[in-house]
Amino acid sequence: RQPGMAEAAGDAGLGPAAAQEGAELAAVIGATVPTGFEQTAAEEVQEKLGSASRISRDRGKIYFEVPARSLPQVHRLRSVDNLFVVVQEFKDYQFKENKEDALKDLEDLVKKLPWTNPLKVWELNNSLKKKKTKRKKHNLQNPASREKLSGGGEEGGADQNNTNDQEDCAQNPVAVEPTGGQDTENPQGVTSRNGVEEEEDNEQSDVKVEVQASAESGAKAGDGQTGEGEAKVLRFRVTCNRAGDKHSFTSNEAARDFGGAVQEHFQWKADMTNFDVEVLLNIHNNEVVVGIALTEESLHRRNITHFGPTTLRSTLAYGMLRLCDPQPTDIIVDPMCGTGAIPIEGAAEWPYCYHIAGDNSPQAVKRAANNICSLLRKNESKDSSSALGVPLDIVQWDICNLPLRTGSVDIVVTDMPFGKRIGSKKKNWDLYPACLMEMGRICTPGTGRAVLLTQDKKCFAKALSRVGHIWRRAQTVWVNVGGLHAAVYLLRRTWERAEERRPFW
Repeated sequence: RQPGMAEAAGDAGLGPAAAQEGAELAAVIGATVPTGFEQTAAEEVQEKLGSASRISRDRGKIYFEVPARSLPQVHRLRSVDNLFVVVQEFKDYQFKENKEDALKDLEDLVKKLPWTNPLKVWELNNSLKKKKTKRKKHNLQNPASREKLSGGGEEGGADQNNTNDQEDCAQNPVAVEPTGGQDTENPQGVTSRNGVEEEEDNEQSDVKVEVQASAESGAKAGDGQTGEGEAKVLRFRVTCNRAGDKHSFTSNEAARDFGGAVQEHFQWKADMTNFDVEVLLNIHNNEVVVGIALTEESLHRRNITHFGPTTLRSTLAYGMLRLCDPQPTDIIVDPMCGTGAIPIEGAAEWPYCYHIAGDNSPQAVKRAANNICSLLRKNESKDSSSALGVPLDIVQWDICNLPLRTGSVDIVVTDMPFGKRIGSKKKNWDLYPACLMEMGRICTPGTGRAVLLTQDKKCFAKALSRVGHIWRRAQTVWVNVGGLHAAVYLLRRTWERAEERRPFW
């Protein structure tokens, strides 16, 4: 579906003219978002881009149409993880029952797809990226995995050592939430491989990796050049995300065969790790969407440089903050801030509020402070003349005994310990009611609100029933966090005065 766009003559020859055409070119953009926050993302798109979104039946995705010239604003959306331009969408694709026939249909599809305009959008997107400072390619960080893949990978097949955050579910074809490291059933996917070391690389090493990459790609592409003035043959890979149990083929098989046809059609070169174009084949029951990736790594990594054991995605932090509708001058507290994802996102997006972050772990406070420093450095490099700092402070404290005056806080937003990687479920039975009481004490009666994320839903429900006189539940959003089924609760503070101390402390 390419509304209002005449098919340009020629195939995807891609030239600099694409930039000029950006003015009239329209694009249907697909975005992966934290599961449960699709509506939040749709509201943000409407507010910032003026476009209506369609929420996919395949949870964790939204689609909207924008003029291609709006791409820079699309990349500045706070609620989306990964972006792609839709080549074509099939609402009710009829797969053949026989595996060979089904895969043959997917191969034949490649020739029929309207690639021209989406590829122009992809090229325009690339020219925007080049204007920014060179970004490192995470998938070049691990030479071992590169060698392993270049040895045996099949043409265009899905890369199982994918270090991008667009986690590929090929190795786990029935995973229903293939929207990034935290939403697949393999939560180790990203953080364990990409850990802190990679994130702390300094600017110089970025440049080195890029230079090495372009030298390498020059050598690789050299043998495939046509001699007609083209710079190089594009390298590509196909990533297939598949959900549903009615298919006769695996994600790997679909990616391999579809990829082979893409290679034949465009004469591109298959490369699993050092690719220019990532073609996406998303299959969800009978819905098929073919797209071209516009993000190399998930946008949710934007703020955090120092990762902890349970770092929250910035996109989820944004969704939680937006749920409590911060107003200018609000005081927003995250009493269990971990690496600081929520307050950092808050300070960046709601600078007219005052954000206070705290944690009882000295290690967490140190990481959060480092992340705040990184944000300040980023602000300075953007525009040193107007870099004013951020309205955010970090404190080490005890969650059950906060050094804040009763009724002095407007909003509490926090990711509560699940009792999995941090703390224990047994401790939560004492911790949760104590936390809710103390949060109730510091929050303004009548207008205060809290947005709390937890996977320990049973314990939370019990704790909430014990403090029902000061908190009432207004909304629940079900989310997927690293494969765990969790909930975000919006609570509103009652007018009741909170007691200063409770006997169970």
